Amino acid sequence: MAHLPSRVEMMTATARRDASYDGIFWLAVRTTGIFCRPSCSARKPRRENVEFFASPREAVVAGYRPCKRCRPMETNGTPPSWVVRLLAEIEKHPANKLSDARLRGMGIDPARARRYFLKQYGMTFQAYSRGRRLGISLEKIRNGANLDDVTLGAGYSSYSGFREAFARTFGTPPGKSRSSDCIMTAWIESPLGPFVAAATSEGVCLLEFSDRRMLDHQVGRLRRYFRKAIVPGTNEHLTRLQKELGEYFSGKRTRFTVPLVFPGSKFEQRVWKALLTIPPGKTVSYQDIAKKIGSPQSVRAVGRANGMNRIAILIPCHRVINKDGSLGGYGGGVWRKKRLLELEGSKLPVGLFESVSPVS
Repeated sequence: MAHLPSRVEMMTATARRDASYDGIFWLAVRTTGIFCRPSCSARKPRRENVEFFASPREAVVAGYRPCKRCRPMETNGTPPSWVVRLLAEIEKHPANKLSDARLRGMGIDPARARRYFLKQYGMTFQAYSRGRRLGISLEKIRNGANLDDVTLGAGYSSYSGFREAFARTFGTPPGKSRSSDCIMTAWIESPLGPFVAAATSEGVCLLEFSDRRMLDHQVGRLRRYFRKAIVPGTNEHLTRLQKELGEYFSGKRTRFTVPLVFPGSKFEQRVWKALLTIPPGKTVSYQDIAKKIGSPQSVRAVGRANGMNRIAILIPCHRVINKDGSLGGYGGGVWRKKRLLELEGSKLPVGLFESVSPVS
């Protein structure tokens, strides 16, 4: 129940079919076994029959199936309008600190903003704003901007305050950061649910479904491998990734050109590089990958490395199935693996996967 509003607030939002709560919580009905978005147009259930969840995954694990009307496992591709306003304000005026009083003046409840950003971005709204200010500052410094101008542009009244905040985030003071790099993170919507993506100046280093259980662990591995600050924002690689993913899901692209960066153990890298050679529309077994990397006895280790892949779809671990033709596991959920293979035109055994997809 982490980061959920009170039950009274959620019941009120459900009764009003308030779309601004979509993505903050999901409601399930015990008598029907179905879960929905707060904005679902289906007839509202009795209060005592309702259960609330912080993510679709939690509802599925609890035994509920998604509503065919509002399709809570999918995404409409856009955040609520009040979130769009906030994000636009941050990008347009990054130096302006949006206090709780200013948020209320914009007609936005600060508590709701905090919950939404915790849920969607893994940080409070104020932490997100601060991260964006410092991320923009780093980019300006790398492009040769004057430090005094950057300090004022970031909304700091003194250089010492800016220097302290900057060094705490990036590990080096601004005056020594003209060649520094950081990991930019962004939220990318898709027909199969939102992704958390990350990229350095060299390329994409993370693409995970936002509800994946191992996401926090994968972000921790990024910190250890790169030893760089992780801040919200975008760069040319994330922009290119979003465009190519859109083309992929619309059936206009089968191969990706955005550069990838995937540090790991030597064995993991051998497996991941082998995955990159699997063409769209084809599947291979874990045994096939083990043979390809010259380690035919390491099938279990191949499975573990496959599961530790941090860049979904682009490093196509979803194209690896069991030797008997069954799908096997997938970090983003077996139903997503099935959808991805269908999208790519892979031939799946008839009737084999009738029970794996929770979405009608």
